[in-house]
Amino acid sequence: MASPIPSRGRDVARQIRAGALLRRPMLWLIPSVLASLVALVLSLLYMGGVIDPNGNLHRLPVAVVNADTGAPPPGQRENLGTQVARSIVAASPAGSVDWRQVSQAEAQDQLASGKIYGALVIPADFTASVTALTTAEAKARPTITVLTNPGVGSLGSSLASQINQNAAHQASLAIGRQLTASPTTAGTDATTRLLLADPVAVVTQVGHPIGQHSGLGLSAFYYTLLLVLSGFIGGNLVHNGVDTSLGYADSEIGPWHTRRPTVPIDRTQTLVLKMAMTAGISVLTTTLVMVACIAVLGMDAAHIPLLWIFSYCACLAVGLGVQAINAAFGSIGQLVSMFVFIALALPSSGATVPLEATPAFYRFLGAFEPMRQLSAGVRSILYFDARADAGLTRAWIMIAIGTVAALLFGFGMTRYYDRKGLKRLTPQPQVPAAG
Repeated sequence: MASPIPSRGRDVARQIRAGALLRRPMLWLIPSVLASLVALVLSLLYMGGVIDPNGNLHRLPVAVVNADTGAPPPGQRENLGTQVARSIVAASPAGSVDWRQVSQAEAQDQLASGKIYGALVIPADFTASVTALTTAEAKARPTITVLTNPGVGSLGSSLASQINQNAAHQASLAIGRQLTASPTTAGTDATTRLLLADPVAVVTQVGHPIGQHSGLGLSAFYYTLLLVLSGFIGGNLVHNGVDTSLGYADSEIGPWHTRRPTVPIDRTQTLVLKMAMTAGISVLTTTLVMVACIAVLGMDAAHIPLLWIFSYCACLAVGLGVQAINAAFGSIGQLVSMFVFIALALPSSGATVPLEATPAFYRFLGAFEPMRQLSAGVRSILYFDARADAGLTRAWIMIAIGTVAALLFGFGMTRYYDRKGLKRLTPQPQVPAAG
């Protein structure tokens, strides 16, 4: 009579080699489809918003200040400042730039609240200085000042500066054609006529300065990204850690594998536990983000208590959203929350490329995607003296809406699952003990 095969021998005999599994088409199907879709969608999302900012311009807000107080030149009904301002607005392609004709004080206020990306200022003596060029009284070239706003982001401020400089240069050439056609310049030398052909000097100045340690206006974006990542990663760590501790997931660290006894707890109470832990851990992560950025790296920041409160609420809102999505979608929840809080949020944040320079799809996403709202609030605190009208009020409102939505969605789904008896862990048949 043959002796029984030892248990260890049976286990070894039943093991399957990787080569055999690689020949199974169904094993490839789901990972291949998901990985391909993620790669395709991420490529379209991230590159679609940055490839052609100039071609996608849609109502980029820029101010025009006509402070010219001079009398109209002989034979004309308006002074040159009024003519230049009107021609600049009329010459822009329809819908590309939102030219706002405001006073000097209004322009400064809108720069200080981040409502405009730049301004073009025609000085009070513009007409007088231009008409003096054809006389012996000319002492300096007429000037038009371009004001930048680095607090709205380096690319947005740069786009507005380019638009303003080009508009000022075209205005200078138009004035030059008038001057060179005037009978009073008929006998001037070639050098003078060359100067008169492009008489206006364009001067660029910072309209609303920010700190030297502000990353040229990008520190607000990266700080917001840190808050979102802290909430996203922290939420997923809490989710996985709690499931492991309660026995609903395996723990595998290196070669060590463990499975704890399952704790009898329903989905709703599990979500309460995860959200409570997220709220507590967010205190620590928010504090460490601020310590690293401000105390260690020296990032320029004001209103420190307000910044901490805002940062905590932002991080918490993201973390609660992650828990709600994971509770509703299960194992694919992390992928879903990655798209909600990162993949769709980054290109529609408007913090690197202005939303006014992106396709309409990104402007639609920017109306509700969290990073857009959070970056506006952080930018207001860091660059615009925490002004409510600089995006801080909207950011607080959207944080509140996002938090309430996460609570309603998360607990609504878990209570529904609990009422239907959809338990998280299905008992498996017990393996008979060896005789």
